[in-house]
Amino acid sequence: MTSRPPFPPFDEHTAAQKVQAAEDAWNTRDPERVALAYTEDSVWRNRNRHLVGREQIVAFLTEKWERELDYALRKELWGFRGNRIAVRFQYESRDHTGQWWRSYGNELWEFTDDGLMRRREASINDHPIEESERRIFGPRPDSERGLALPVF
Repeated sequence: MTSRPPFPPFDEHTAAQKVQAAEDAWNTRDPERVALAYTEDSVWRNRNRHLVGREQIVAFLTEKWERELDYALRKELWGFRGNRIAVRFQYESRDHTGQWWRSYGNELWEFTDDGLMRRREASINDHPIEESERRIFGPRPDSERGLALPVF
């Protein structure tokens, strides 16, 4: 089994590092790479889907990024305690018809002592937007790291 620093218990700095690492990984849109941050038996709730294990996570993310084109994500630390982190996020993507979407959500994360995520619960809402309303373009530049997400 691999480990993923930083390790719990988290402080504000290490929790923010974990959130930025997750944002960076998800913006690669590489399901295999992303899945390595989760335990072999990780449990997810993503909207109305329930997944268990890396194999299901990889399949889910593969489908997701085939459907959500030009996906770009921003995450922000909302809170932390011990081995848990709460995150709010926004991402934008377009579907195969060309319709752009902004998705808003919250995630609850729980980690093992070796820094792998064993539980992820995500609640997400989608809002159609015009292409001219986009505000997330690719991975976050270094100059924007640590900045709060725009208000709805």
